[in-house]
Amino acid sequence: MRILVVEDEADLNLLLCKVLTKAGYTVDGCMDGEEAGLHLLGAEYDGILLDVMLPKKDGYTLVKELRDQGVDTPVLFLTARDSVADRVHGLDLGGDDYLVKPFDFDELLARIRAMTRKHAGQRTNRFTAGDLVLDIEARRVTRGGEEIPLLPKEFSILEYLIRNKGRVLSREQIEDRIWNYEYAGSSNNVDGYMSRLRKKLDEGRPVKLIHTVRGSGWVLREPAEEEAP
Repeated sequence: MRILVVEDEADLNLLLCKVLTKAGYTVDGCMDGEEAGLHLLGAEYDGILLDVMLPKKDGYTLVKELRDQGVDTPVLFLTARDSVADRVHGLDLGGDDYLVKPFDFDELLARIRAMTRKHAGQRTNRFTAGDLVLDIEARRVTRGGEEIPLLPKEFSILEYLIRNKGRVLSREQIEDRIWNYEYAGSSNNVDGYMSRLRKKLDEGRPVKLIHTVRGSGWVLREPAEEEAP
């Protein structure tokens, strides 16, 4: 999943980006509310970590603008302002959660998982398609009970596919969601990852889960009942 970190403390911004990247997220970082608005115009995010006290445009104003525009991307406020009134105000404006600094990074990651789970209509961190199970918290994939080792980018692509099960995703959509703004490679890179992912998941199995839609992209589908082994 792709996360936007909006934090004007440079060291904390960098640390957050490193922690989230290590946890498997695609991350973009910025330092003020106006820059955050530009990022949100140029990419689709699964969640936003947002400081309240920001230069140029504060976090409360940014969230209000997003919600007024119909943007429902989950927002987790990160702030030193810990009064009940501040928390209520942020949540009433459309924030999804509130974490007071300083905080524990394990709690932060748990809150991100809970926030994005709720937004996706999921009650657990496990996604399934047929005999395929993807566990986000454990970073583990199995098919038919057999563990399938995946590279970080392969895991991220599979997570994006399974979260959008039945929906055709284009090369451009996958590239936009899985690689951040610092990526300067070729879109053919996506083809290579997809080829390796399909080989790991489907090769030698009677039921295929990932399908190519010629001229459009790829889709992960639940096996039809008549296909199931």
